[in-house]
Amino acid sequence: MKKSTGWAGAVLAVALLQGCATGPGANPSDPLEPFNRAMFGFNEGLDRAVLKPVATAYRDVTPQPVRTGVTSFFGNISDVWSMVNNLLQGKGEAAADSLFRVTTNTLWGLGGIFDVASEMKIPKHSEDFGQTLGVWGVGSGPYLVLPVLGPSSVRDTAGLVVDYQLDAVSQAKNVRVRNTLTTLRAVNVRANLLGAGDVLDQAALDKYSFTRDIYQQRRNSLIGNVPAEKEERFDLPEGAPATPAPAAK
Repeated sequence: MKKSTGWAGAVLAVALLQGCATGPGANPSDPLEPFNRAMFGFNEGLDRAVLKPVATAYRDVTPQPVRTGVTSFFGNISDVWSMVNNLLQGKGEAAADSLFRVTTNTLWGLGGIFDVASEMKIPKHSEDFGQTLGVWGVGSGPYLVLPVLGPSSVRDTAGLVVDYQLDAVSQAKNVRVRNTLTTLRAVNVRANLLGAGDVLDQAALDKYSFTRDIYQQRRNSLIGNVPAEKEERFDLPEGAPATPAPAAK
């Protein structure tokens, strides 16, 4: 735990030092742009060399029903922490929905492998501690690109440390099980994003700016409780139906 906290602190320190060196012409929404673009390039290279090929192989050899089950399993785990964050944000109804989702999928969905709750129209309310901090009035701070993890902000990075500390997967005592689950979750998420990544490659003239703007708009919308026409579910495999989003969180 101490290692993960120290790593996050080191990233923030380097980023803030980079921010101090930015000139007066820096983008107000992205004062750390030189550092962020360098990190974005690093992540892109890592993705091309390792993450995307592994995710593509996983998608090609793993039947979609199995991938759907993997996605549902990790989604059920995330609903536990979402329930806590909804409570911390004063969203009683959303917290109750998350509780019903966890109990339903755990008991009737074989530990979450089957998303029975969505079939029963119990809405999903995904929340993390970065959103909780935002609801509490903590400003986002500068936009920040993290190594491997990608788009974030100073506030969301601090929230990410808490998310990691209290994540059920990261707290597994068996090291082999913990590493296997962590790797499987990461590969499964990347596999679910393969289609979106191809569209982004074709559509964006400046992929960095496009990714930054979409991230900031989405986080502001989530924290500001601005209802969206349809919540994007990047945790779902291609072809799987997304759960309808509630009018407001």
